Amino acid sequence: MPTAIKKVDPSQNEFLASLEEKSKKPSPFFRTMAQRADVLKNFVPLYGTIMGPGPTDRRIKELVYLTCSYANECAFCTSAHVASGKKAGITEEELRALQTDQDHGFTEAERAAIQYARELTQTASGDDSREALFQHFTDEQVVEITLVAAMSNFTNRFNNGLQVMPEE
Repeated sequence: MPTAIKKVDPSQNEFLASLEEKSKKPSPFFRTMAQRADVLKNFVPLYGTIMGPGPTDRRIKELVYLTCSYANECAFCTSAHVASGKKAGITEEELRALQTDQDHGFTEAERAAIQYARELTQTASGDDSREALFQHFTDEQVVEITLVAAMSNFTNRFNNGLQVMPEE
């Protein structure tokens, strides 16, 4: 019985091939999700809408994604979002702080988003931390931060469950 999901070859899926052509590298995540081609096709625009430009600063979105990925110990998402987080201005020191739950070096708004993301990841509830978000973010931003945390938890569980690892 196989212990790993077979990755789809891009030659078998035109959409997958176009994604990898744009990124110029193979994606074990996309190649795994391509087992359900329709899901991959719909996932990409949803992910792009949530993680792309919106009312919430890119740095906050990356802090939230990384907080969830560290909490879930998702090697694939952590690897991908360390790179994008650095592009959004997150430092090595801040990355270490996220890994060890040392939130004191972040702004109040960043701490509120980080604590909310952590609570959503650990309990699927934001009862203890949600209120602090409203002191720093609009309703639209709170919804977006929640969507980022939900997307991160989705991809973390997909990757961890199917043992999708980053390329070496």
